[in-house]
Amino acid sequence: MHGHGGGSAPSGRPGQFGRPRGRISGGDPVAQRAENAEAPRIPNLLGRIAALFEPHRTALTITIVLVIISAALSVVPPLLVQRAFDEGLFPPGGEPNLPRLATLVGLMIAIYLGSQLLGVWQTWLTATVGNTVMGALRVRLFTHLQAMELSFFTRTKTGIIQSRLQNDVGGVASVLTNTISSLLGNAVTVLAAFVAMLLLDWKLTIVALILMPILVIAQRRVGQVRARIAAKTQESLSDMTAITQETLSVSGILLSKSFTRQQTEIGRYSDENDNQVRLQVSQQMSGQWFFAMVSIFLSSIPAIVYLVASLLMSNGSADITAGTIVAFTTVQSRLLFPLLGLMRVALDLQTSSALFARIFQYLDLVPAIQDSPAALAVPESGPATGRVEFDDVTFAYPDAAGESRPTLDAVSFTIEPGQFAAFVGPSGAGKTTVSYLIPRFYEATEGRVLFGGIDVRDLAQQSLVSHIGIVSQETYLFHATIAENLRYAKPDATADELEAAARSASIHDTIASFPAGYDTVVGERGYRLSGGEKQRIAIARVLLKNPEVLILDEATSALDAISERVVQAALDTASRGRTTIAIAHRLSTIVAADVIFVVDGGRIVESGTHSDLLAANGVYARLYSEQVTGPGPVLDPPRLLSE
Repeated sequence: MHGHGGGSAPSGRPGQFGRPRGRISGGDPVAQRAENAEAPRIPNLLGRIAALFEPHRTALTITIVLVIISAALSVVPPLLVQRAFDEGLFPPGGEPNLPRLATLVGLMIAIYLGSQLLGVWQTWLTATVGNTVMGALRVRLFTHLQAMELSFFTRTKTGIIQSRLQNDVGGVASVLTNTISSLLGNAVTVLAAFVAMLLLDWKLTIVALILMPILVIAQRRVGQVRARIAAKTQESLSDMTAITQETLSVSGILLSKSFTRQQTEIGRYSDENDNQVRLQVSQQMSGQWFFAMVSIFLSSIPAIVYLVASLLMSNGSADITAGTIVAFTTVQSRLLFPLLGLMRVALDLQTSSALFARIFQYLDLVPAIQDSPAALAVPESGPATGRVEFDDVTFAYPDAAGESRPTLDAVSFTIEPGQFAAFVGPSGAGKTTVSYLIPRFYEATEGRVLFGGIDVRDLAQQSLVSHIGIVSQETYLFHATIAENLRYAKPDATADELEAAARSASIHDTIASFPAGYDTVVGERGYRLSGGEKQRIAIARVLLKNPEVLILDEATSALDAISERVVQAALDTASRGRTTIAIAHRLSTIVAADVIFVVDGGRIVESGTHSDLLAANGVYARLYSEQVTGPGPVLDPPRLLSE
């Protein structure tokens, strides 16, 4: 195989949907709130979110009940600890009451066991529901994107689309497992703990509540510092990932080796790696002294409670016992993290809504090109089968400036079944646009495009495209075997059919020379093949489809002279017996066309055979002369023909 070929993919404009977004409970809260504020406004958002979870209503109800029960049970053991101390270890009689203590210990163990079993059940339910909804939503969004018109993808970055499918949809599972569970669980835990503390001793509760806000504020301050460092760490990781993707892709490696810039790339990666190491150390060390103080403070609260309790007991408070003190400090120690979770829940709910809003924004996009309710299938046979007509067609791209001239302006032509028609002209004249309008990848602004005598707007697009084969300059092959790439056109194709198509495309002998034959993996974008080999595989793929109309969009313009001749021979074979439309840059490839349309400034300015157009001594003759002899005066037609 030949280690060349390929090319860069076209870069899309940023589009109106912004950069990739979306996370749950992570990063800098200030940045997260700003990001949430940029989310689109979707009518009836809560209702639409609820509709997604409606099929799982029973599981959700059970989950909510489990969360409430688990949270409530979490504060029962401390109350049993009080009884264990006061009635089992240190009863009024002085001697430990072992039967009573055993009963209380057994009850505590049973509650711990029950809580864990309920927790496992709850986790399974939330994971199942959250991921099921996430999976269904991802497929729904992917399906919807498949129906979007071509212009949507030319104006929207691929990374943004991927972010919708991965980051935003992936956050849906977190809504259930994190946000809802956190809201319910923390709320019930805080409420139950507060009630338990009051039941144990209201005076100690006042002491604990006075100290708790100080601890919460301290924890929040430390959390904000760490979040800012974490955000910088993530940005650094993203930069390292970008460097890796840019430089370790096939195109990136070829570029760096071609310009001997490997050391430069190593330096870039090393610098960012040093930054990452520094940030990781800072993240781990951030607030360590502060955390030490917080830890001291947290450990001091029970001691302060002991001190206050002793003062109260010395002043005659008979209701405070050793069991009360131990139980109270146990409950109080479990109150901190639920309180911090509740303080975060408002941001989590806002973030969850923002995720759903961005997903629904895409789901609400209406494809610009859709089948009409009475769309017809393309007739399988008839006198007009394979005929392509443009009837006074005007077209301007959707994102073109209003005052700019249309890409195509009142274009009319007819290509009869079986004809070989070519479109030539200067760059930007509108040639490729013609090839986009025939399969209805774009909609004509004015006029009609007819296929087989029927307006393409009256045809089902899937049926229309199934009768059209396209071979473009930018050949796309999957990172798969040659056979799998060929079967993309016909999944049930037999080995004999693959070989027949490959022979017609003059590529079978080359494939057979590979050690793995048709099971050869072509590499990313087909980089293990030469440009000519990739192009001939693309032709074989189209031949498997066996379309009535074949569109060749500058299919040989990126090839060298030898590869061009081989591919051109394959194209000549592919075009036999079918309507062929060639968008040509090299005029030498279309001199035998039945009709040549010369496009300039969005209009057809000339049409005819090669000989007719040379004789007319117009735009075509000038273009041909420039390609044959270079810029200069147009040669007379007889001399050109003799060449």
